[in-house]
Amino acid sequence: MTRTILIGAPIDSGQKRPGCLMGPAAYRVAGIAREIASEGHAVEDWGDVALPALQAVTCPNPAVHSLAETLGWTEVLRDRVDDALSEGGFPIIMGGDHSLALGSVAGAATFAARQGRPLYLLWLDAHSDFHTPMTTTSGNLHGTPLAYINGRDGFDAFPPFPAAVPAPRICMFGIRSVDPEEQAAMQERDIAINDMRVIDEHGIVKPLRDFLNRCRKDGGMLHVSLDVDFLDPSIAPAVGTTVPGGTTFREAHLVMELLHESGLVTSLDLVELNPFLDDRGMTARLMVDLVGSLMGKKVFDRPTRSK
Repeated sequence: MTRTILIGAPIDSGQKRPGCLMGPAAYRVAGIAREIASEGHAVEDWGDVALPALQAVTCPNPAVHSLAETLGWTEVLRDRVDDALSEGGFPIIMGGDHSLALGSVAGAATFAARQGRPLYLLWLDAHSDFHTPMTTTSGNLHGTPLAYINGRDGFDAFPPFPAAVPAPRICMFGIRSVDPEEQAAMQERDIAINDMRVIDEHGIVKPLRDFLNRCRKDGGMLHVSLDVDFLDPSIAPAVGTTVPGGTTFREAHLVMELLHESGLVTSLDLVELNPFLDDRGMTARLMVDLVGSLMGKKVFDRPTRSK
């Protein structure tokens, strides 16, 4: 039995389309605690994190907005995720936009470093999020967390990342929207990008299992960051950054089932859910269903809906 700890991160500051701050409430209404408990796991809801007193900070890039708020969220989430892991829990961070990963992965990295274990990162997203505050043209900091995690320069306003996650320990899945500057930076660092072309040609199982095997052999901890836009917008419309050609219902569940079977996942982000854009809660319910697969639900456990 896993001690699962739900942490709400009502964050909207990483981008400009309002609504993601309602994400944690939507997950609760969609029954995330009930779904986890139905698989025999303990569930604790630690409520939503709140912003601390904001610092006076500036960025040389005039496009960047909400820097002080993003720094505040980063600090409180880093500490909350570290606390959950330190208490033997499995934290699930319910967002909130993807800037929350600046803090959630920092917390996981802090704990992993204290344990003397390498942290691995599975990035399930349509976007690479490899900009820095100095290279972003939109100014949206939800496009920067992976660069921070990997140790790119340009994050002078942020606390130093506890232990940068090197390229071999990062697996990007479902990528299909990358800016040229991001692509050049990733190629310099040899980060494996399993875009939809790779998935179409080779399937999901082999590249994912290869990554999981490396994590297992290294005795690593695995943080999974699941963005709604990893999924095709036809099945998950509640995201402000839709990109056609995402993973199908079955492919997404296969990823989660493989992660469950690996037994390696130690923390999870659920990001970019914007309930204001949803269709009668279908995206929130699908994301909760995917959490169920991660926690052990099998295909034959799913009841057939009446016609």
